[in-house]
Amino acid sequence: MQSLLSVILLLLLDTSFSWIRMFIALFFSILISIFVGIYAARSKRAGLVIIPVLDILQTLPILAFFPLVIYLVVATLPGYIGINASVIFLIITSMVWNISFGVYESIVALPKEIVEVAELYKMRLAARLKKIYIPACMPRVVEQSILSWSIGLFYLVTSEVFSTGNANYAVKYGIGVALTKLAFSDNFVYYIIGIIIFIIFVVLTRFLFFMPLERRVTRFNSEQQQKRAPSHIVSHRKVFPTISYIHMPSIVRRKKGLNRQKTVNNIGGIGTPRHKSAYYAGFFAVALLIIIYLFATEAYLRGYEATVLLALAFSFVRVWIAFIIALAVAVPVSVYLVFMTKRSSAYLLIFQVIASIPATVLLPVIVISLKQFPAHGELVAFIVFFLSGIWYILFSAVSNSKTLSKEIIEVKNIFGLKGARAWKKVYISALEPGIITGGITAIAAEWNASIVAEYFTTSGISGTNVVSSVGIGIGKLLDVSLSNGNIVLMVTSLINLTVMIIIINTFLWKRMYRKVAAVNA
Repeated sequence: MQSLLSVILLLLLDTSFSWIRMFIALFFSILISIFVGIYAARSKRAGLVIIPVLDILQTLPILAFFPLVIYLVVATLPGYIGINASVIFLIITSMVWNISFGVYESIVALPKEIVEVAELYKMRLAARLKKIYIPACMPRVVEQSILSWSIGLFYLVTSEVFSTGNANYAVKYGIGVALTKLAFSDNFVYYIIGIIIFIIFVVLTRFLFFMPLERRVTRFNSEQQQKRAPSHIVSHRKVFPTISYIHMPSIVRRKKGLNRQKTVNNIGGIGTPRHKSAYYAGFFAVALLIIIYLFATEAYLRGYEATVLLALAFSFVRVWIAFIIALAVAVPVSVYLVFMTKRSSAYLLIFQVIASIPATVLLPVIVISLKQFPAHGELVAFIVFFLSGIWYILFSAVSNSKTLSKEIIEVKNIFGLKGARAWKKVYISALEPGIITGGITAIAAEWNASIVAEYFTTSGISGTNVVSSVGIGIGKLLDVSLSNGNIVLMVTSLINLTVMIIIINTFLWKRMYRKVAAVNA
């Protein structure tokens, strides 16, 4: 039996390897986002293609594609390099979208005078990147990187657990693998120690990496406010506006007439022109439907299609039940934090620490705790879905409330609104945009969680010793198809799932958000 010290050292080593993967993924996510976001913002033609495509891709349950990613990447890069490349690639696909939208927002919000002066003095692309574009987008990059890091942790643990399901796909060191093995061993105390080490790494990353980065960006902006234009532009009649000016709240920019182009919401690309976004989403959905039809022309594929649709229907019910209950819990808590307590910062800090533990880390202990209950697999799936979605709703609603004016918050007291009227006229109305934005991400997170929530083994995914499984579901179907090497069934499942997500996002969430945005405009 291993000593406590050796276990702790191994857990520290496992977590260090996981964090290395995370930082590599974050680096490439930022690099990709900066160039993609700037290119989409400065080229109208590119923006018409890039933004709708990003909009579609970032709403898809990328985790559902991971079985196929493993299959393709490991086939191309066999061995340990291939599986690590698969893990890093998956994390990148979870991080890159909101950072890209953050960069895009920052660049399209640049005052026109900055671009005109740069063109007047024929600044080269490298100079524009260094002096204008990158300084303009860095505050949003840092802000969105913090969110991306939290999302990436979910994918990190899940991808490492995924990789343990087959001897050919084995991550040797990783906290996801270590916690899964410890949870199903006789050393449950070591599993708790592993979770504690995981939390310590999360907290240290926040305080030693992201907070200094935020302070540095804030200090840079403060310094920019004290400066004028570069020496070769000072002679121009117009003063070169400070980069930090574009980071004023959008409501202020609208009042000053500076919000010349709609920006993209960091979750969902809601701000893109409606007809363009809907057009590309519809085009993509129709293309996928045609592919489904071609598949269905064969008899055995028709059988696959029926199986997939039934599995998708069961998962759809599970996801939305968990979402509705998460919404019923998150909304009252958000209202309390925003309107009813002066200790919201302290409570939020506690919630952030709890939320920093991905549902995938807790999955083994959830499975063990509920093993004796009837409908064990359904209970496990519900809890994982619930934990995967609730934090997005809560944090989005509270974060959105920061833009509320004091006048709105004081309406309740001035007019003496109480009870149901206060909830309808003030609380829900004020938090509604944030709730909808959080809802979009929460649903996507739940669909991603279906891959582990609906089918889990002692060795992760696609193993032989199943400890938690629903009767039927799209997540289970993807896992089983990977285990059996049935690529046709896996692809058919992904196509159906993708079409469904696009349709719901286009015809439900975006309409809801536009309606709220129009009311609050």
